[in-house]
Amino acid sequence: MSVALFPGSFDPFHNGHLEVVERASRLFDEVVVAALRNPQKGGPLFTIDERTEMLEESLAHLDSVRIVGVATLVVTVAREVGASTIVRGLRAVSDFENELQMAQMNRQLSGVETIFIPTSAQYSFIASRLLREVASFGGDISAFVPKPVGLRFEAKFSGRAPGWAEELGEGSGTTGS
Repeated sequence: MSVALFPGSFDPFHNGHLEVVERASRLFDEVVVAALRNPQKGGPLFTIDERTEMLEESLAHLDSVRIVGVATLVVTVAREVGASTIVRGLRAVSDFENELQMAQMNRQLSGVETIFIPTSAQYSFIASRLLREVASFGGDISAFVPKPVGLRFEAKFSGRAPGWAEELGEGSGTTGS
């Protein structure tokens, strides 16, 4: 049985991620989607438990997909779930350099291969960071995320003043100018 691991912070999981999982599920017998804690990205908007729940709800239509939430090295997760391949999505050429370095490091550490699945052009501009920022200013992100994620964003941001993330130093100002 071929098992692939699709790791990410998924804060939040969006339609570009969804497309990669759906395509990977046609290539492998099982795809394990791992919501990871990424210390390089600072504090997450959603907890690992919340992200895992959103993933389960968003991917319920795919029988060959399993969800895990972890805070460890990707290669450790790959070993634990029996994955021989790591799947990574690419939005643009600019993603490739960083993804290539991670793929080479993961292969050296564990022998696990990485394959890249490029997203369709309609999803190439979607980034979790941008979605968090747009939502923090009251923008509608529902067209860019699965419905369960959109509902969680509504609940998370209801009652907060637009721009709350900027006040906390979390926004980059991309949408605020």
